[in-house]
Amino acid sequence: MGYNWWIMAVCEITGRSKMYGHNVSFSQRKTRKVFKPNIQKRTLTVDGKKTKVNVSAAALRTLRKKGALQ
Repeated sequence: MGYNWWIMAVCEITGRSKMYGHNVSFSQRKTRKVFKPNIQKRTLTVDGKKTKVNVSAAALRTLRKKGALQ
């Protein structure tokens, strides 16, 4: 298998990836949990070329705020 399945959970701009923690119930039982970023596959224009990029929703918001995207 040539494609790395884990690369889909990483933002290619910020490098943000999954984090580990606990689900904590009312009775304070702690079970393992994986927090994944909201990764979107978008086509962005980089140096005049259109490129498909895996980018987090937070990074998209920041790019729009800074004026890098329309």
